[in-house]
Amino acid sequence: MQQRPLTPNGRNAVWDDAEDGDANNRFKALNRQEAAALRAQDPPVSPWRVVAVQAVVGVVAALIGWLATGRSEVGWSLLYGAATVVVPGALMARGMTSRLSSMAPGTSAVSFMLWEMVKIGVSLAMLVVAGRIVQPLVWPALLVGLVVCMKVYWVALLWRRRPN
Repeated sequence: MQQRPLTPNGRNAVWDDAEDGDANNRFKALNRQEAAALRAQDPPVSPWRVVAVQAVVGVVAALIGWLATGRSEVGWSLLYGAATVVVPGALMARGMTSRLSSMAPGTSAVSFMLWEMVKIGVSLAMLVVAGRIVQPLVWPALLVGLVVCMKVYWVALLWRRRPN
């Protein structure tokens, strides 16, 4: 059995060389023009666009629910369920697009975590007070509105404007 050379940290030297070679072949530093072309090829999605699409889908779902059942409380419950996604999402979008949030990568990460906690807290608070705000509340309709608007987030991320 052939003994392979080891590095000072005890790893197989042949494997380290192979990893280094793969890394050098896989990654290439981009210049300014290449980076701009890459950004144009895969544009970021605005959080405001996602919130707007969620709001529109929530209103449409509420109208459909009201018209399908003939009960206004179903429409209001659906709308409130949508609002429990849209309002906290708008707060987070506002916080994440502020100048303070985009100053440095570390600040950005902390800001993201802070605004995510605010978003979750506002969503939970809205669900807790739902029964007092919407009278009479139809919980299944509220949950349908909430889930439909949450799923729109993924559709909005997949739906990006591509250059021609």
